[in-house]
Amino acid sequence: MELLSFWLVVGAALIGLLLNTFKVLREYERAVVFQLGRFQKVKGPGLIIIIPVLQTMERVDMRTLVMDVPSQDVISRDNVSVKVNAVLYFRVTDPQKAIINVERYLEATSQLAQTTLRSVLGQHDLDQMLSERDKLNADIQEILDGQTEAWGIKVANVEIKHVDLNETMIRAIARQAEAERQRRAKVIHAEGEKQAAEMLLQAAQTLGGDPRAIQLRYMQTLTEIASEKNSTIVFPMPMELMDTLISKLKS
Repeated sequence: MELLSFWLVVGAALIGLLLNTFKVLREYERAVVFQLGRFQKVKGPGLIIIIPVLQTMERVDMRTLVMDVPSQDVISRDNVSVKVNAVLYFRVTDPQKAIINVERYLEATSQLAQTTLRSVLGQHDLDQMLSERDKLNADIQEILDGQTEAWGIKVANVEIKHVDLNETMIRAIARQAEAERQRRAKVIHAEGEKQAAEMLLQAAQTLGGDPRAIQLRYMQTLTEIASEKNSTIVFPMPMELMDTLISKLKS
C-alpha cells in the first residue's frame, strides 16, 4: 500500500513537471524566458520547453490593445474647467523591453496617457479642444509613442472621446453661437446693401451720360404704371421731352 502511494506521488510529480516543462503559446503570444534570473531569449509562438526550477517565463500579448483613459479634469489655456476622456490603441513590439525595462507596462502606459492628456489639452483653448480634435489626437499620440518606445510599445492611435462641460459653460457657448449667427446675418445684409448701392450708382452714371437713355427709361416707367389699371395718373413731364415734342411740331 505504501509502495502504491509512493508511485502515485511520483506520477503526479512527473505530470506536474511535464505540464511546467511544455508550454503552448498562441500565434499572438510570446514568452520572455529567464534562466536563473537572467534574460535568455524570447520564444514562441507554438510549443516551447521551459526547464523547471532553472527557467521561468512571462507571457506577452502582441495584439493591438484598447485602453480607456479615465476622465481627466483639465483646465484649458483660457481657464475653462472640463472633463476629458480618451481611448488609446497600442501594441507591444519588443517583448523583452516590455518586461525588463518597465514594471507592469499596461499600468505604466495608462498612467502616462493620463498625464499626457492633461498636459497637452491644458496648452489649448476650449475652442481648439472642440474643433481641432484630429490635431490634438496626433499631438498626444506622438508624445506617447516617443516615451513608450523605450518600453517596446508602439502607440498606434489616440482618440479623444468626450469633452464634458458644465451647464453654465454650455449656456455661454450657446449665447456665443447665437451672437455669431447674428453678426454674420448683419454682415451679409450690409454686403447686399453695398452691392445694391454700387449697381444703382453705375446705372445713374450710365443714364446721366446720354439724355436719350433718361427719356427711354421715363417712357418705360409710364408703360409699367399704365399697365396697373390706375384710373388717374399724374406724372411730371421732363423738359427735355417737351422740347423734343415742340421741335417736332414746329417742323
